[in-house]
Order: sequence, then C-alpha cells, then structure tokens
Amino acid sequence: MPMAEQHQAQLREQHDVIYAPTAESRAQAVATHGADVEIVLTIGSVGLRADEIAAMPRLGAAATLGAGYEAIDLPAAKARGLTLWNGAGTNDACVADHAMALLLATVRALPQQEKALRAGIWRDDLPLRPSVNGRKLGILGLGTIGLRIAKRALAFDMEVGYHNRRERPDALGCGYFGSPVELAKWADFLVVAAPGGPSTRHMVNAEVLQALGPQGHVVNIARGSLIDTAALAEALAAGTIAGAALDVYETEPKPPEALLGFPNVVLTPHIAGWSPEAVQATVDLFLENVRRWTAGEPVLTPI
Repeated sequence: MPMAEQHQAQLREQHDVIYAPTAESRAQAVATHGADVEIVLTIGSVGLRADEIAAMPRLGAAATLGAGYEAIDLPAAKARGLTLWNGAGTNDACVADHAMALLLATVRALPQQEKALRAGIWRDDLPLRPSVNGRKLGILGLGTIGLRIAKRALAFDMEVGYHNRRERPDALGCGYFGSPVELAKWADFLVVAAPGGPSTRHMVNAEVLQALGPQGHVVNIARGSLIDTAALAEALAAGTIAGAALDVYETEPKPPEALLGFPNVVLTPHIAGWSPEAVQATVDLFLENVRRWTAGEPVLTPI
C-alpha cells in the first residue's frame, strides 16, 4: 500500500514502522519481522490473510485506511481476538464529490466536449446532452457515502432512490427498491456505492444494465468487483446503456482493457477518496484509534 513520506513520518513519530507497499515487500516483511508486529495497517482491497495473521504471534490489531475491509480474513482475525477498525467517514465527502463529478462528466459528455472543442468543433455541430437536474438517480448502497451522494443529488433537484440490504429510516425521503434490477428500471442514472466482497460481486450485471436502458449512465466509486466488466462492455457496444464513468476496476491497478475503446466511458484511477484533506484525516483517525486501543479504550470506527 503506497503512502506519502509525510504520512509515514507522522506514523514514525510514535511507532516503529515497517513499510511494505508491494506484495513482494509485504511477504518479506512478514517473513522477517512478523514475530515483532503488533498492529497492521492496510487497505480494503489488500486486506490481511489468515496465514499472515498466523505468522504474527504478537499481532493485536489490524486496520484499513479507508472504509472498505473486504480482503481482511474476518473469521481468522476474530478467532485470534484482534481488534479491527477502518477509516469510515474520513473520505466520505471526497468520494461523494467525485461521484457527482463523474455523473456530470458522463451525462454531459464533458471529456468528449473538450476533445471536440480542441479539434475545432463548435457546439452547433455537437449533439445536445441531457440535463442532470430533474432526473432520477438510483444509488446502490446507501451507506455513509451513499447518503452523502444522495444529499448532493437532492441539491441538484434530482429524485433519488436506493437499494440496500435493508431500508433506512434516515434516507432523506429517498425511495427504497427491493433489488438492483427494480432500482435500475426506475432510474435514469445509477451510482454504485455498496461495499465490495463476494456478496456484492457483479451486483451490476447484464440484467441490471438492460433495465437501466439506452439513455442510462452508470457510475462506480465503490469497488470494481461490483460491476461485471464484460457485461458492461457488451452493453456499451450494443447501445444498451448510454455511458459509464468509473473510478474502480476489476483489473486494478491495470486499466480495464475491455472499456478503453469506448468514447462514452469516463475513467479515473481510483482517486475518488484521495485529497490532501481526506488522506490526512484517515491517518489522523488511525493514530487516534491506535491510542485508544493501547489505552484499552473502544476504538472510534470498529469493524
């Protein structure tokens, strides 16, 4: 997991840090220093495996910088009695901002419009793009990030619906739908904001994309595994949907080769939650939770 030097320095002010940002350095670190490790800091998509937990006998706590923790072996961690926490809440606003930016970019075709302008094409020779205001936005996963996206969408005078594992009483008046397909049938646009992991893999499949329809756009700021990339490529090729804007991919960190040839796809490199303010907040939260754990106090964001 890459980390800026300034944040590594902040951690080193209070702790002995073993920095292992690659799979190779991680394996070496566990093999060489595993007997001394007391806390692991990781990210949701990298996680912590059972064999690694077993190789660190002094390990007492593990944390993820972001909200996700899908690659932590929870049964193994809990069997060892590890204290677990995540970075929930620290970058929610940043991710929600990026989701709206991606939605506007795909619906209003901002990258295509700029490319046309640079080629000397004026608006008279370009197709009209639909408005975002007044349209129906479906949110798959109304957690803390999804709720922030809903607030922003409501400020854009959009009608918002959502699908969740369960209905929320604090959903800001947004309508609840019992399945992704039902939500997609209702929505003009779909934003994916659910957690990753086996239970949500390919939640957006060919059936959901078909239900979204030929004027629909899909945005993903959650995890790449939630969208079936092959089905999305087929839907774009067939005109089943109008466009997509993605910050996450099944092939990370490699780009999604199947989608690169489509002019109606907007891609960013998993940066929705990255801003100086958001990253600093995640590091600060981690250190505060370490302090609490060391002092025998409850952590702020337990898993």
